[in-house]
Amino acid sequence: MAAAKEQFLRLLGESVAAHRLVKLTLGGYHGPDATLRNLHVRPVALRAGPHLSFVWRHASRDITANHPPAAALELLAPLIGGDFGTAHLFTTIQDAQLEFAADGSARLKLRAHEPVAPPSEAHDRPKQHLIGARNPWLHELGVTTAAGAPREGMAAKFKQINRFTELLAPLLEDAPLPADRPVEVADMGCGKGYLTFAVWQHFHDHARQKAHVRGIEQRTDLVELCNRVARQCGCGGLEFAAGSIAATPLGPLDVLIALHACDTATDDAVAQGVAAGAGLIVVAPCCHKEVRPQLAGPAELRPVLRHGIFHERQAEFLTDALRTLLLEWAGYDTRAFEFISTEHTAKNLMIAAVRRPQAADRDAAALRVRALAAAYGVRTQRLAARLGFPLAP
Repeated sequence: MAAAKEQFLRLLGESVAAHRLVKLTLGGYHGPDATLRNLHVRPVALRAGPHLSFVWRHASRDITANHPPAAALELLAPLIGGDFGTAHLFTTIQDAQLEFAADGSARLKLRAHEPVAPPSEAHDRPKQHLIGARNPWLHELGVTTAAGAPREGMAAKFKQINRFTELLAPLLEDAPLPADRPVEVADMGCGKGYLTFAVWQHFHDHARQKAHVRGIEQRTDLVELCNRVARQCGCGGLEFAAGSIAATPLGPLDVLIALHACDTATDDAVAQGVAAGAGLIVVAPCCHKEVRPQLAGPAELRPVLRHGIFHERQAEFLTDALRTLLLEWAGYDTRAFEFISTEHTAKNLMIAAVRRPQAADRDAAALRVRALAAAYGVRTQRLAARLGFPLAP
């Protein structure tokens, strides 16, 4: 472990000294702060001189602090392999990935690439769209005009595409993705493929890593359309296939995405991702029907659950809360947050799950799942069944 960590810290120090650092991300957090998820570090130029900007990403807020390079490196050394189990270093000439196993051993992966320009160190950088409006597939799918402007009525869709990509980018950095082969991505129930194309574009333009992206959709006319657009626009490594979320075999997988899959189709997608060993699972659930007939609720809530709107919202909350707890039992760190403003869609919850580098207490996680289910009288739930988890002990 010592040799791998020392080599990683040496590469980090050299990249800072030579102004080659693009960014550093620390993930797999297992320290005392239950709300902390990961740490992002990038170079910034301040009036006082070059600094490293630390962004501590918590469940509901970010905390930023700037440190001089020497002090920053001193702060980072004990965090790497201490509270954080993974570290990803991105430089202008190579990338490095350091992972620590439960037994304390460490593995370092290096990947050289063509030199790239160093990032802007401006402290307040102008906001840019990750998915530019001039990408030809946006025009072919009817989102933009030939001139590269959103079509009338499609501005919200263009915003949604970019918002999704903005949310996905840091999740990809935190996930345990392979450095020695293309990343395998599946978008289940992809519809017209807007976000599938966006994922491919992000890997092509920003991630500096190859990816094989598959869109799975039941409607064959949409599959044919998306494959034709992918060919016309030269999207190598992007393909679409006809199939259902529950029954389509995926094989080894690194990233699974399922947005607005109805009712238990979201559970089928999550179960597919867990079974395939995905390092990252991202879902945005849609309607919630399965647990409604079972929902009784604690005694204090029963007088208000007779109102249909409260009953419906409580069923939505319970279904997605069970999904997050079941993912934690299955070995993932989870986050639930707003995907996009309710101005654009009422179905705006997103659940993201990153596979842990180290095992957690599954017995304690199982107790949390069963306690929540029992409090509402729920005895069956699709994801629990797919994972082989009995809600009633």
